[in-house]
Amino acid sequence: MAQLIQDSRTDQTSQVLAVHGGDKVRTIPFPGYRTIGDEEKQAVSRVLDSGVLSQFLGCWHESFYGGPEIQAFEREWATFFGVKHAITVNSATSGLYAAVGALGIEPGDEVIVSPYTMSASATAPLVYNAIPVFADIEEKTYCLSVESVEQRITERTKAIIIVDLFGLPYDAKGINALAKKHGIKVIEDCAQAPGARYNDQYAGTLGDIGVYSLNYHKHIHTGEGGVLVTNNDTLAERLKLIRNHAEAVLPGKYPDPNDWTESNLTNMIGFNYRMTEVDAAIGREQLKKLPKLLEARQNNVNYLNQALGKIPCIQPTTLREEATHAFYIHPIQFNADVAGVHRDVFINAVKAELSPTNLRSGEGVPISTGYVKPLYLLPMYQKRQAYGTGGLPWSLPEYTGSVSYEAGLCPVAERMHTDVLFLNNLIHPELTQADLDDVIQAFQKVWDNRTQLGQGEPAV
Repeated sequence: MAQLIQDSRTDQTSQVLAVHGGDKVRTIPFPGYRTIGDEEKQAVSRVLDSGVLSQFLGCWHESFYGGPEIQAFEREWATFFGVKHAITVNSATSGLYAAVGALGIEPGDEVIVSPYTMSASATAPLVYNAIPVFADIEEKTYCLSVESVEQRITERTKAIIIVDLFGLPYDAKGINALAKKHGIKVIEDCAQAPGARYNDQYAGTLGDIGVYSLNYHKHIHTGEGGVLVTNNDTLAERLKLIRNHAEAVLPGKYPDPNDWTESNLTNMIGFNYRMTEVDAAIGREQLKKLPKLLEARQNNVNYLNQALGKIPCIQPTTLREEATHAFYIHPIQFNADVAGVHRDVFINAVKAELSPTNLRSGEGVPISTGYVKPLYLLPMYQKRQAYGTGGLPWSLPEYTGSVSYEAGLCPVAERMHTDVLFLNNLIHPELTQADLDDVIQAFQKVWDNRTQLGQGEPAV
């Protein structure tokens, strides 16, 4: 393989950029990210041989909590991350929805969310007719800004959904202090940061409820899936109820109507957020691999940062002093004033020098500009229309506040998206140093020949 990669490189004596017809730095695909091996195959066979692909029952029964693989996976996850409870779900999106419900969020309540994240982190409050309130992000680390969150807190604020974006834990000291001061809860969306730490704690265990993702392109995965964690017994039980048809389970669990208290019933319209035995068996094997997979990502990013940081228009990743980074994606900042061209022009030229990855070749070269358009600019928020045509939930009589979704609301997020941030996904453990050298060479070649970027628009 190493020889094949070496042979694929073109003669770099020609410095015409590929975007203008020159030779590419690399012409063969990069290795795909593949974490599934014989261990997972054997685990799946074990489940198939058992004949039990799921053992959940949506009524009060000993199987309400799932089958042996589910329960073993939850115990192993809780042990690994040092928490009291782990609850599996069929996706991190489901987990976010369940977390909002478990906290008892009600119609008209406000929940502070990030504008710069996967959409479910912000839509989760809407499931319970609560109002998402967007705070801005930190300029160097992209998690929610403590100062911006504090400005958004009102008497209606009941929770903060924080995101450990790109793999870096949030400012737990600052955010948690605000939450404690105002009596509000913290849901930690840790989909991108499993294994990262903040001081001596794992990311995902820093708030009241943590949410991990096992989606197919995460650090470890079960195809689709997620895990919730908490140290609160009541929240753990509510999460399990919401996961599995709570409204049908409660009469069996609480046969005495005197136990049907408001706290038991609030948000107890249950769903089917259940994980299968096959997924859990795969997850048990994947969890064992997390430390080494994480270490490889960190080593690859360190190698890239040392080289790319020598290019004047590039600012490598900024780390939080108290934290380690899981590097779901490698975030990098671009200085157009130094480069003399806009970020998008430069990055498109870099992509033209490289090839896609195996397994995901249809997505193109895995380097992108921005991340997501700030979520409050999406039609649902601009039109304030989530349910029906009457402006719900913003038009509910229970909502007595006023929320803005105007352009300019979160200037840091908007600037990162349009002008500054770019994301490199060529960091996963399957990549060799030779692969990384090709990435570095592509950036260096475009920097050295950046004056060519004025000769027409990139063709990528």
